[in-house]
Amino acid sequence: MPIAARALPASPARGPFAGQLARGAAAAFLVYGGSAGVSYFAQLAVARIVGPASYGVYAYVLAWVTVLAYFCALGFDVSLLRFVSAYRAQQEWGLVRGVTRYADRVVAAAGIGVALAGVVVVLALGAVRGEFARTFLSGFALVPVLALLWIRCSAARAFGGVVTALAPDRLVRDGLLLVFVVALGPGLGWHIDAARAMDATVIAGAVGLALASVARRRLAPRHCVEAAPRGDSRTWIRTVAPLVVLGAVEALMNRTGVVLLGWIGAVTEAGIYAVAFNVAFLATLPRVAVNALFAPAISELFVSNDRVALQALMTRTAVWTFLGAVAIALPLLVLIGPVLSWFGHDFSAGVTAARILLVGQVVASAAGSQLHIMTMTGRERAAAAILTATAAGNALLGVVLVPLLGLEGAAVAASVSLVAWNVAMAMFIRRTIALRPGLLAALAPTGAEVRVP
Repeated sequence: MPIAARALPASPARGPFAGQLARGAAAAFLVYGGSAGVSYFAQLAVARIVGPASYGVYAYVLAWVTVLAYFCALGFDVSLLRFVSAYRAQQEWGLVRGVTRYADRVVAAAGIGVALAGVVVVLALGAVRGEFARTFLSGFALVPVLALLWIRCSAARAFGGVVTALAPDRLVRDGLLLVFVVALGPGLGWHIDAARAMDATVIAGAVGLALASVARRRLAPRHCVEAAPRGDSRTWIRTVAPLVVLGAVEALMNRTGVVLLGWIGAVTEAGIYAVAFNVAFLATLPRVAVNALFAPAISELFVSNDRVALQALMTRTAVWTFLGAVAIALPLLVLIGPVLSWFGHDFSAGVTAARILLVGQVVASAAGSQLHIMTMTGRERAAAAILTATAAGNALLGVVLVPLLGLEGAAVAASVSLVAWNVAMAMFIRRTIALRPGLLAALAPTGAEVRVP
């Protein structure tokens, strides 16, 4: 039966969760900030060493490989945060062990299957040739590696790890890629093209996977290790379809510009847009860092039916992510020209596109972490439907604008779609979960009431 509650009153859970979230988010931000720097220099090295055309091939193949990896993760990179956190709160240690083992098995099978199918398509059907074919063949090996890496990092996060859960994916992969490319290229004088850069990416990902596996094992509570695995595959499978859609479609939406530019043969422009998008994506670092602990906290508070504390955390994190995005975006808007020129003279063509993307990211940051609110409270099907509709709109808008405006058309389509997606999620959350999303709660009167089910 619905009850009335104030938007931001004191709550026994509010202080501890807020303090834990602040400390954890600060640690996560350091990891993400460091990884952003490492990633920037890794992409800078790859772009300068292989050149704009080969970098376009690398970025195009990596975009497809990433989408396939999200598909093969079967949504467990998200659902493990929810299930493990909820089972921990209920002290169902057998289910914790059961769901992590189940996720490992089905994700490994899906990843290997998709990788083998991809190899058959390239070799037997001759779908692509030359540098594209060699890069795809190497990239397919990355599909199961990335999928397993993500789900094991998610389990480690749900067990309470921050740095040890995030570092293998965020720091190690790009750090080793940087080392390999620089060592083999300028260091040993090897010719580095898109295929060899992808080889280095696969090796770096495998090392990250090994470290993530160690982190998950070390962070698992003793009760979980000692418990006999219990199965609830029917519950876990019900989340697969919508979460697969969420992961794969979000990855595809983020790379629609690269895919469309590559599809029409503008491979160099695809590489330039990939760099511009990645630089603009830096504005999401505060939101991603907060999400490292915010997602498990949502699940625990929702299961405990502490809506007051949940609303407080939503509001606080939205303020943090918006102010953080503004602090990152403003200097980038001014310095984006020199930043892109470091990748090479040709990459300066992405200045306007990067500025459009930065503005879109700042506007979207005002909404806070709405996707996690929906997935951690069991609204993953609605979230998948909203995202799919938005991604379809993004693709259609891109099909119209990319041939007309090139890089800028891809950036406009991406930014408009990003803002529309967040507006749609905000309306759904306000209407069905009865929580004020984003900065709306911070701007609401102190005495305002929220109806919570």
